[in-house]
Formats: sequence, C-alpha cells, structure tokens
Amino acid sequence: MKEIIPIGCDHAAFELKEKIKIWLTEAGYEAADQGCYGPESVNYPEFGKKVAKMVEENQGMRGILICGTGIGMSITANRFKGVRGTLVHDESTARMSREHNDSNLLVLGARVVDEALAKKIVTIWLNTPFEGGRHQTRLNLI
Repeated sequence: MKEIIPIGCDHAAFELKEKIKIWLTEAGYEAADQGCYGPESVNYPEFGKKVAKMVEENQGMRGILICGTGIGMSITANRFKGVRGTLVHDESTARMSREHNDSNLLVLGARVVDEALAKKIVTIWLNTPFEGGRHQTRLNLI
C-alpha cells in the first residue's frame, strides 16, 4: 500500500504544489491534494488546517504544506497536537528536520526555494530516518 502524503498550499504556491504532486507519484507515494486548486487568492490557514489535522489524526502520517514564504503555514501547522511542522529552506535543514526533529510535516516557501531545490528537499525529507535516542528525549520535552 502506498504511503499517503496530504499536501496543501495557498495561491502563491499552487504551481509548486502541482509539481510536487507529480514527484510524489513518481516516487511511489499517493499525493492527497487538500487544495488550493488554482492561482486565485485564498486564505492559507484554511488549507494548512486541513493537512495538519490529517497528520494529527493519523499517527505516522506525514504531510507537506507550501505558501509564499512558508512562515504562515508553519504557524498554522504547529498549533496541532503531535504535528512537528518544519520550515525548510535547504538540503541541510531538510535532513536535520528528520534526523533530529522527526518532522512529520514539511513546510516550504514557494517564493524562497526554486523548483530544483524543492525537489531535492522533498526527496531528502521523505528518505531521511529519525535518529531517535537523545533526540527522542528532547522531543518528549515538547
């Protein structure tokens, strides 16, 4: 069974979300599109909440959110219990967000990362395992 990855965005990130959906499918995942569904102006929290709620309610599920900078979606996502949304801007933070923080929700800024970098980030984030150990101890403190 394919891992389901809910994905959501605002209008500023619509084009990047559509590309990420293709990459996810090509990599063997099922992209569960939670909107938005076009480039018309929308309110990002509506879509951030949909994805974060899915991650909150389904232990082990991972999701992806994208807005212009990623800041608004990060704030939205981290209001949900058990969601560890990490705003990632490069390959190093993608890796560390998984290894040290067991990130279950990747947040990207479509106006911050280009398409090529976004693909690298998503690939690293999906394929990097959590190290556990002292990092689990720290997560337990949250």
